[in-house]
Amino acid sequence: MTRLVDLTQKPYQLDDAAIAWVEETIANMTLDEKIGQLFVNMGASRTEEYLTDVLNTYHIGAVRYNKGTSSEVWDQNHILQTKSKIPLLIAANTEAGGDGAVTDGTKVGDEIKIAATNDANYAYEMGRIAGIEASAVGCNASFAPIMDLTRNWRNPIIANRTWGANVDQTIELSKAYMKGIMEHGILPFAKHFPGDGIDERDHHLSYAANPMTKAEWMETFGRIYGEMAEAGLPGIMAGHIHLPNVEKELHPEREFDDMLPASLNKTLLDELLRGELGYNGAIVTDASHMIGMTASMPRRELLPTAIEAGCDLFLFFNDPDEDLAWMKEGYEKGILSDERLHDALRRTLGLKAKLGLHTYEGRREEIMLPKDEALALIHTAEAQAISDEVADKAITLVKNKQADIFPVTPERYKRILIVNVEGYKGGFGAMINAGKKRASDKVKELFEARGHEVTVWESTEERIMKLPVEERGAAIANVYAQKQPISNLTDYYDLIINLVDVNSGGTTQRIIWPAAKGTPDQPFYVHEVPTIVVSVQHAFALADMPQVGTYINAYDGMDNTMTALVAKLAGESEFTGVSSVDAFCGLIDTHIWRQPKL
Repeated sequence: MTRLVDLTQKPYQLDDAAIAWVEETIANMTLDEKIGQLFVNMGASRTEEYLTDVLNTYHIGAVRYNKGTSSEVWDQNHILQTKSKIPLLIAANTEAGGDGAVTDGTKVGDEIKIAATNDANYAYEMGRIAGIEASAVGCNASFAPIMDLTRNWRNPIIANRTWGANVDQTIELSKAYMKGIMEHGILPFAKHFPGDGIDERDHHLSYAANPMTKAEWMETFGRIYGEMAEAGLPGIMAGHIHLPNVEKELHPEREFDDMLPASLNKTLLDELLRGELGYNGAIVTDASHMIGMTASMPRRELLPTAIEAGCDLFLFFNDPDEDLAWMKEGYEKGILSDERLHDALRRTLGLKAKLGLHTYEGRREEIMLPKDEALALIHTAEAQAISDEVADKAITLVKNKQADIFPVTPERYKRILIVNVEGYKGGFGAMINAGKKRASDKVKELFEARGHEVTVWESTEERIMKLPVEERGAAIANVYAQKQPISNLTDYYDLIINLVDVNSGGTTQRIIWPAAKGTPDQPFYVHEVPTIVVSVQHAFALADMPQVGTYINAYDGMDNTMTALVAKLAGESEFTGVSSVDAFCGLIDTHIWRQPKL
């Protein structure tokens, strides 16, 4: 049984005129137009020629674009909305603020950072600022908030992108974010149903499963999605995540081999989400290039299966001609039923009517703000001030067992050594962060302005890589033959600060130690020189350096965060952040610190 949408109920609550527009629009579509409306396109270009060709050839229903400057994105979205036959849903990924819509937007902070302020108002402010900046350039949807639970510190993909581990806090902050962003005409699609953060794999690159029993799931993710549905959540993103134990309880006769990820699973989307939890809104698949989806069945089959399972929008073409042909073929062969096709269209068009897009016929130019007015709303002083407040309030002193380590002043620690500690450097993370200013550059500048002498350690690995290729092998081998006196540290430095910058982007989110022995690359010296460790990305670096006595989570390395951090280290500001995750990683030794006796 397919649960059909009721456009008079939440989240739509449409009047008769809006419902009539939805039905008339569907009635006037050709089959090719109906099939095209199921797809969310990722644009390859912003030229008018390319965009109008996509609209006219493929009849797409929605867009999620690559970020650009606010000027570029405004121009792109203006073309899209004025040239499309049916108004479009245009989505951004405003997970951390307006920077998810445009490169010059305001990053307020990743969700874990917002949660650490221990103030739901900042979740509202993040949503509000994201709403102002995204809607200014013509967006009307966002693939946020992330409502996953960080219950496994090894998870490589959402560890710093969730509100944390607590169900009540996740619901509270998700509602606050939703309120803020919807006030500015942006419809949030929360993700990733049925719930990430339990597995330690990345469904971009692998199968991933949520192993909870039904009772466990209903007390956690079930509560989150149920309460958000009741609060009027308009959209949900279906993750390529299995929920095998819940499905087995619902259908004991099934074999695990027969179970599919949520994006392809009618039991999870229709029976559980829309049935038991009463969700009446729209569902978009997560990106269709992810291994968690593509390895589940042939693409020819998965396209219609995703819509029949309960998804209303299919995220991204692989090849548009091929994908459209296969979706149509699946409909003609009965894999995608007529009932489900038209229900999907009603749900998507219903969102467009909820936004009032149907009222702009004959005056499409008015859907968007004039360009000069729009660009004036991007990265305002008021938005930056909120980001600065979050930076100050979120920084969390997780482990504080070194007696009298603070304050860090020139009188106490004239000579500071900063050591950059990093993780996996390949994959998308390397491309995204290529050329990015290191947090250590800003920290050095701030401490020097206070009168400290600051050295940034050049790692053994970095020095070896500067050698001619033919000399590197011998240099690496020599690392293990080298030893040096402890006085090489104690005579030259009064304080060592390890700045841990481990980004997601690989199959693991862990510190990768370089080849070193007796050098500051690795903090063996915690009882030789006062040592402070600060993680400027993920919150779980303590697992790989449990020997330290002072550990801080800053959550990112933005300039305003580093400014707030140095002020706290110097004793000019209190640490007020409250960790929303187990930063001790469930390990005993992360809590331990042996106070020196001499």
